Amino acid sequence: MQTTTLSTLLNRAPWNQPDKPGALFLGSYPPRECGIATFTEDVRDAYDGLGSTSSDVIAVTDAGADYAYPSCVIGEIQRDHRASYIEAARLANAHPSDVVNIQHEYGLYGGERGQMLIDFLSRLRKPVVLTLHTTLPNPDEAMLHVTRELANRADRIIVLAYTARSILESEYGIDGRKIRVVLHGAPDVPLRDSRHFKKALGLQDRMVLATFGLISRGKGIEYVIDALPAVFERHPDAMYLLLGETHPVVRKQEGESYRESLRQRVVELGIEDRVRFVDHYLTDDEIVAHLLATDVYVSPSLDPHQIVSGTLSYAVACGRLVIATEYLYAKELLADGRGMTVPFRDSGALAGAINLALDDPGLRAEMERNAYRYGRQMTWRRVARRYRHAFVEVTERAGDALVDHGARELWSSALKRHATSVANPIQDTP
Repeated sequence: MQTTTLSTLLNRAPWNQPDKPGALFLGSYPPRECGIATFTEDVRDAYDGLGSTSSDVIAVTDAGADYAYPSCVIGEIQRDHRASYIEAARLANAHPSDVVNIQHEYGLYGGERGQMLIDFLSRLRKPVVLTLHTTLPNPDEAMLHVTRELANRADRIIVLAYTARSILESEYGIDGRKIRVVLHGAPDVPLRDSRHFKKALGLQDRMVLATFGLISRGKGIEYVIDALPAVFERHPDAMYLLLGETHPVVRKQEGESYRESLRQRVVELGIEDRVRFVDHYLTDDEIVAHLLATDVYVSPSLDPHQIVSGTLSYAVACGRLVIATEYLYAKELLADGRGMTVPFRDSGALAGAINLALDDPGLRAEMERNAYRYGRQMTWRRVARRYRHAFVEVTERAGDALVDHGARELWSSALKRHATSVANPIQDTP
């Protein structure tokens, strides 16, 4: 009869798992221009930075697109083709990784509420950590079903806000023990006064207001523009930067009509010399350079249920004073004196908050320090460590499941013998 040796148990024991499990990431990926693509690249780079091994990616490609992906992308899922989800699962099973991390957004995957992703998970034979970028309260029946199915098939769930964990528990009925909160990552930069960074951008002697990200109508930028005359009247040295291109999906559907309407409104208000449009997709370095030169960052989203914002995360982590509308993520991130929130669609409230911030350098400096301190937990390296911890948890659990009852008894017996006589090394059981 074949027996299990102690050396075999040691090799199989869950605490013998690698400190940095090999990861395979699933999500959109650059050069695709979308927030999830940028996030997937950033978290992968940060995770790889924890050790010498490199991780790979299966990229989700939108309909009709053909991207020149980098070599780390070892496979693709065609968003609306169910067969490609099944083939991707086969590829993931054959890949040498220990764990699969799925970056999830409902519109990223095919089928109603992205239900084609369930086909991938149903055939996957590896531990799964599911990162949910959107968690909506009051879900419809389809969203509730798909979310529960994804959660049931995942070994761990990562959300990017504490509010998201509460929503998953209370409204989706998902076991909170499965959920880990890992805030959105951001660059690690020094806390410095904005004047040190303005000269490189030709903004010296200016008080700089800014908004950045992929532009679309739901961003509420028109309300910021309507607030600007009251700000400029009180602060003649202020100017506003609108940074980022139109969202590619929006551009396909309606071209640049929203951006042009913003330009037209600027002209109507006679403030075109005080507003700068930067119309391209910003790299991380460009984003940070502009944020460090910013005095007040404005996040005027119109979606009260928005549960995460990468742009807001970056601004907080850079130690900038943020004024945002009262969406879920802003209320959480800017609490306790880390920023200000104002009502939706209220240009007067925006103007009042901006003027208050510019009027009072002491208040601005205090909020900047509060934001920066909170943002230390959001640096990409710290985020990567939290991901590593989640990956170790699920690979340990998977390894533990491989140990049968007889092996557990043998391991327990060996530990007892070792505890009573550490002078005598444990021998393999014959």
